[in-house]
Amino acid sequence: MDLFVSVITFTCITLIGVMGVFVVTGLTGLFSFGQASFMAVGAYVSGVLGAKYNLPFPVAIAAALLFGLAAGLIVGLPTIKLRRDYISLVTFGFGEAIIAILNNSASLTGGATGLSGIPQLTSLWLVLLSAAACIFIVANFKYSKFGRQCLALRSDELAARSMGINVNRIKLTAFLLAAVMTSYAGVLYGYYTTYVEPGMFNWTVSAEWIIIVFFGGINSLTGAIISALALASLPEVLRFASEWRIVIYCVIVLLIINFRPTGIFGEYELFARQGSSKSGKGA
Repeated sequence: MDLFVSVITFTCITLIGVMGVFVVTGLTGLFSFGQASFMAVGAYVSGVLGAKYNLPFPVAIAAALLFGLAAGLIVGLPTIKLRRDYISLVTFGFGEAIIAILNNSASLTGGATGLSGIPQLTSLWLVLLSAAACIFIVANFKYSKFGRQCLALRSDELAARSMGINVNRIKLTAFLLAAVMTSYAGVLYGYYTTYVEPGMFNWTVSAEWIIIVFFGGINSLTGAIISALALASLPEVLRFASEWRIVIYCVIVLLIINFRPTGIFGEYELFARQGSSKSGKGA
């Protein structure tokens, strides 16, 4: 029973992180290899407040989300005007900088040895409700005016600008939403494991989330959800193969690129709104 609860909890936390990547990559076509760094911000900010200052859980959550938003602004404002490949490099550098800061701030974060003593306040029901809420938010974002504009700039940024879409504002809005959502995933993670260390949030985690989105279908929220549930739970169930996770994911990417470039689900949505596919293509 404990193993089942643990698998569901970690899978739902991963799903929340994947929702953030879907907003950035699936909707706007940007690649963030530092997305896990926002998870680190959420985990460490809330963890320090809970473990060292005994602040209430809601206060720690609010502080973590504010710091995640600030971190999103710091990395988002100077990068939204860059080309997509440069955005990948900048976000990768940001993620590595966060890891370096955490490793060299032992007095506050515990350094490379990690931060322990975080209260275990994340419950199964909390992560289930949180995952459902994040899916609801992302689904509504996708079918909103902002979501349609995101799809337009993903298809052709120059054409989107010529249509009067404020591309930089749309990029920043999507980036900030993803940053806050991923920071919240970090809060849930830290308050479930009661221990965090910098190595848990390196760039490979961000790469895994991107792979999950591509596996399900970069145009499909349904695909992102189902692939996250499948690929995130598999290493937890098959713990003996957890060290081969990256290899397995890389093989999956090669198979998808060669045999199903649009992902397993392509553009299919289980609960697509009427006329959304047409409006998404023409926005």
